[in-house]
Amino acid sequence: MISISSLSREETAVVDRIGQTLTDWGYKPCREGNNIWIFSSRWNDDLPTILLNSHVDTVRPAKAWTYDPFGATVVDGKLIGLGSNDAGASVVSLLGAFRHLEEKSQPYNLVFCASAEEEVSGLHGVCSVLKHFGNISLAVVGEPTGMQMAVAEKGLIVLDCEAKGIPGHAARNEGENAIYKAIADIQILTALSFSKKSPELGPVKISVTMIEAGTQHNVIPDSCKFVLDVRTNEQYTNEEVYKIIAESITSEVKPRSFRLNSSGISLEHPFVQRGISFGLSHYGSPTTSDQAVIPYTSVKIGPGESARSHTADEYICLNEIRDGIELYIRLLDQIQL
Repeated sequence: MISISSLSREETAVVDRIGQTLTDWGYKPCREGNNIWIFSSRWNDDLPTILLNSHVDTVRPAKAWTYDPFGATVVDGKLIGLGSNDAGASVVSLLGAFRHLEEKSQPYNLVFCASAEEEVSGLHGVCSVLKHFGNISLAVVGEPTGMQMAVAEKGLIVLDCEAKGIPGHAARNEGENAIYKAIADIQILTALSFSKKSPELGPVKISVTMIEAGTQHNVIPDSCKFVLDVRTNEQYTNEEVYKIIAESITSEVKPRSFRLNSSGISLEHPFVQRGISFGLSHYGSPTTSDQAVIPYTSVKIGPGESARSHTADEYICLNEIRDGIELYIRLLDQIQL
């Protein structure tokens, strides 16, 4: 997988490779676009269903790589390559667990899905094929968490904002400076507090990440555009957070999407309780994943470390993959939902 480029929306070749491997192993893979999945052979419509999901797409390699991003180089037990940590290790670990778990009767059905477009929150990723899986009782989403349990995950809204003024000559006392209006709104947003805090995710977080204004030095700008990165918790819907922000400032506020919602799982859920009994920790994740577009109870857990993702010389330790497979099996074998 590492040796085959699988940038977001360009995953065809790696999915071809996965499909051939699954076929060689005796499975009958289903495919739609660059999403591929298999069902457990002991399927029973009367049982609940568990989805094992991770993504095959990667970001583009940073310029600082010192190894070949597609070289799959092994050094001192580390497999170095683009997508090794995020999230190739989760893909193969979940698949390894799937193969073992379905060898005997389980009190649930299993679906393994390797999906596309996660890194760009695309419309043709796992959200586009969920309709084929029926009602999912639990989704296990593979992302690098050090095999600890992310029991909650922040949602994301990207807001395009624009403060509008009146143009004029900078040398004269005329016009209405849109930059000053934007600064006033940004100060309001900096101080804006959301009263409902999450025990796992904390408060809603607003960050100004881009700003653009002006055409030349002697013209009062009549427009100042800025972008907000808003990380939401489960205490609010994305629409509610947008409304609060839009009503708090004078700038126009336009959401790009409301689809990346906060998600989570009860600490009393059997999966979480089993993980706790094994000594696993649980936490709230500030980063988004395919959990945001899976409208079912879900938990994020996988081999590797989030800090390695999207970095030069990304790597996964081979023992992390082995340990990941074993822990997935221990967490899921004979679990009652």
